[in-house]
Amino acid sequence: MVLSKESIEKSVDGLSIPQSLKESLVEYCVHAGVTRAQLNEIIKRVMESYEYAKIEPCEAVGVVAAQSIGEPGTQMTMRTFHYAGVAEINVTLGLPRLIEILDARKDPSTPIMTIMLKDGKDRELAKKVALEIEATNLSHIGSIYTDLAEMSIVIETSEQALSQRGLTIDTVYDVLRDEIKDKAIVELDGLRITVRPSEPSYRSLLQLVKLIEGITFKGIKNVSRVVIQKKDDEYVLYAQYRYKSVEKKSKTRKTPLEQVLSIPEVDASRTKTNHIMEMAEVFGIEAARNSIVEEAMDTLREQGLNVDVRHIMLVADTMTVDGEVKAIGRHGVSGEKASVLARAAFEETVNHILEAGVRGEVDILDGVTENVIVGQPVKLGTGDVHLVAIPIGEIMKKMKGENDGS
Repeated sequence: MVLSKESIEKSVDGLSIPQSLKESLVEYCVHAGVTRAQLNEIIKRVMESYEYAKIEPCEAVGVVAAQSIGEPGTQMTMRTFHYAGVAEINVTLGLPRLIEILDARKDPSTPIMTIMLKDGKDRELAKKVALEIEATNLSHIGSIYTDLAEMSIVIETSEQALSQRGLTIDTVYDVLRDEIKDKAIVELDGLRITVRPSEPSYRSLLQLVKLIEGITFKGIKNVSRVVIQKKDDEYVLYAQYRYKSVEKKSKTRKTPLEQVLSIPEVDASRTKTNHIMEMAEVFGIEAARNSIVEEAMDTLREQGLNVDVRHIMLVADTMTVDGEVKAIGRHGVSGEKASVLARAAFEETVNHILEAGVRGEVDILDGVTENVIVGQPVKLGTGDVHLVAIPIGEIMKKMKGENDGS
């Protein structure tokens, strides 16, 4: 007799396995339509596999994880991937990307946002959102030249370029006037805009040109390119941008990802970026931890390398355990170890030993590195087990005494 979903859930609920595994087990059993005998056999085999997959006590998980990531890392290439037909968008891959992730760089070389839409099947909507996101500067809508005789800057706009970007000359004029404010006088004549500095001088003219070239008339500042690609049956937007975590000086100033998420057509639950520090800033530390795992696995997988996800998860957990993203290096995890010898063995040996001597630090020799240095057994595996030999005669006497007492 085929069991109901409720019966399967009741049987699976008491098992000491992760919740995600329970849900998958219930889903597969309901789909297959199992009987009581089949369910018992499935549960027995799942529990056996789960016990086998568990890490044994005293296992040197850190060393194993380091070896498992480090060895395939030697086979990684140092190349850059270009999106098909788009020279402007490129993604750092291979060893440089893996180093970037583990170093928790505040300014990765190629931040890319993957933007999912609520209605991903509508190509026109995708185009509209792409124009809302991509920064429109003066170079996209016209040209600029300096008239030294008249001590003015002339902006020639193209009607076709304005139309393609969904802008009007009035909008451009208003934005320009707001950005320049009291620094110059702005005049509109058809598709031509003339800008005259308030204080006529070559210096103010050059500064004004630089200011005008940097104005964003539409879209999100620092988003240099947006590419639309069809993935499965929906359109996905890939946005290349520039963002440094140090740029956000106030809580009111939004990051590029926050600005994208505020667009109504964007699906905030599926939109992400490969900028791990920004993920932590916008979504929190758990999202950053998942991002480290995902980015590292994608980088290794793209190179055809098969590394067990648990090694990467251990690294991600170590990097984020304190509630902030820390690098695996002297400025992060390795530099904050309690052991003086472990810190000295990694980098800046003399500095660490000198500082420890000044402070009068004590090394309790509890970790792997420091025990290897002093030539003691490492407190892992068999080195963590202490055996005490008791003569059999004493055991027999003790047992005899307990029996007599009872």
